[in-house]
Amino acid sequence: MSDNTYSKEKLEVMKENILKERAESLIYVNKVNEIQKKGSKENSGDLSGYAFHQADQGSDTNSMEKAVYLYDNEQKKLKKLNQALEKVYDGDYGVCEICGELIGESRLKAIPYARFCIDCKSKEELRKPRK
Repeated sequence: MSDNTYSKEKLEVMKENILKERAESLIYVNKVNEIQKKGSKENSGDLSGYAFHQADQGSDTNSMEKAVYLYDNEQKKLKKLNQALEKVYDGDYGVCEICGELIGESRLKAIPYARFCIDCKSKEELRKPRK
């Protein structure tokens, strides 16, 4: 085994961590999909024919915007988790895409889709322009 790969046993544990996070993300995405299918009247519990009060509509709109934002983030996370799984199967999971060194186990446990080691990620963040 080279210095730039994890053992099969460690990779299996890491893969299970990815699959667990992926399952949790899928549950969230499916839940949001179901809520969106129902519509705002049914979600609020108001099935009457009466019109909504403007304040209620504003709250519902705010809640839906927040849900869409979180949904979008979860979709992006799912994509990254799927890419991480591909790397596990390809045998290059846990290797920094910039320097080629192993990404720390604690980092991969916290962020299983991490593509960079801490040092390279920090340097990348410093290069990004502030908004």
